[in-house]
Amino acid sequence: MPGPHPAPLDPPSHIADMATRFRALHEDFLVVPNPWDAGSAKLVAEAGFQAVASSSAACAWGLGKADGAIGRKTAIAHAAMLSEASGLPVNGDFESGYGETPAEVAETIERAIDAGVAGCSIEDLSQGRPEPLYDRHMACRRLEAARDVIERAGSDFVLAGRCEALAPFGKDGLAEALARVPLYVAAGAHVIYVPFLTEAVEVEAVVAASDVPVSVIAGLGGVSDDLAALRTMGVRRITLGSGLYKLAMAGFLGAVDALAQGRVAVAGGTPGARFNGAFAARRHGPAAGA
Repeated sequence: MPGPHPAPLDPPSHIADMATRFRALHEDFLVVPNPWDAGSAKLVAEAGFQAVASSSAACAWGLGKADGAIGRKTAIAHAAMLSEASGLPVNGDFESGYGETPAEVAETIERAIDAGVAGCSIEDLSQGRPEPLYDRHMACRRLEAARDVIERAGSDFVLAGRCEALAPFGKDGLAEALARVPLYVAAGAHVIYVPFLTEAVEVEAVVAASDVPVSVIAGLGGVSDDLAALRTMGVRRITLGSGLYKLAMAGFLGAVDALAQGRVAVAGGTPGARFNGAFAARRHGPAAGA
């Protein structure tokens, strides 16, 4: 479909390289943690991971805002910061594309490519509408517009078609998700992402319905906690969503609540030397052995 700009895009080579690295990583099983600031991004790189992903919820919470309260500019800048800090490709959690129309989604993708983001997910969850999801036709048009920008840019930017059917409908939404998966692949998604899969039969059904790599959120219980099983079932990418942020804040809030009750509970924290060692020199790529 026609894009919003007639001329091809031409991203700088270092930006294109990040996308190319990220695309190639999908040839194997890829675990992508979700840090939330520069420090946590550097620690992820130090641990040897090969890519990072943003979490829109963690970004919002870190800014003292509710999930869903950040906009396009903030989300893209946040994702680019994680990539810069870690030296790794970043997949941006860009919610529903920060716009309703295909043209608005296309603009988000163009700005993301320009900022050095290596990939992103675009949800079909409708915002401010009576229906919970965009209808299938509109959801596909939005992905087609995103893919058109990527193709004209000559970029390896990785577009994930994210189906949120399980969010409003629970397990009853699986049938709708399975109906949408092949449509999203045909619309140009390089990756299929259906959040909230926790049973093996669900994961296997989504993998069978997709001709492109499938991404799953880990840490939600059931089979989502078993990385080896997910890999055996054909899943190609794992993220944790806001899980790492929630875990870190659980420790923080536990200590704060204890302090409010007159107790000190900060023993057993990570030694400062660990942070100083990781942050002493800026990283420019995966840790040795990654």
